[in-house]
Amino acid sequence: MEQKSKRTLVIGASENPARYSYLAIKKLLAHGHEVLAIGNKKGEVEQVTIETEKIPFKDIDTVTLYLNPTNQKPYYDYILSLKPKRVIFNPGTENGELERKLSSHETNIMEACTLVMLSTGQY
Repeated sequence: MEQKSKRTLVIGASENPARYSYLAIKKLLAHGHEVLAIGNKKGEVEQVTIETEKIPFKDIDTVTLYLNPTNQKPYYDYILSLKPKRVIFNPGTENGELERKLSSHETNIMEACTLVMLSTGQY
């Protein structure tokens, strides 16, 4: 069954091949998803530019987080403004405060691993 491409924003993106956010960008692209990325340093992974500014992207299906809860705080309003259909809290990023804010905006909240979801066809 052909899956629809999901426009995905990776927050906490890194050019470091040892980082899970790097692996997620590569795997999302390999599965045919459009990928946007924000990190603390400009860079590029497979032609995906890692931005450092909170760009007001449109039509975001999924935000996948690779920031610990403390580092997520400056992104709360930004994530809410994007109106994503879902936000994936990867292991170590679980954040009850942000999850409560998102749940009041009818956002699907998942505590899951993007890499596992892609590997098992659950993305």
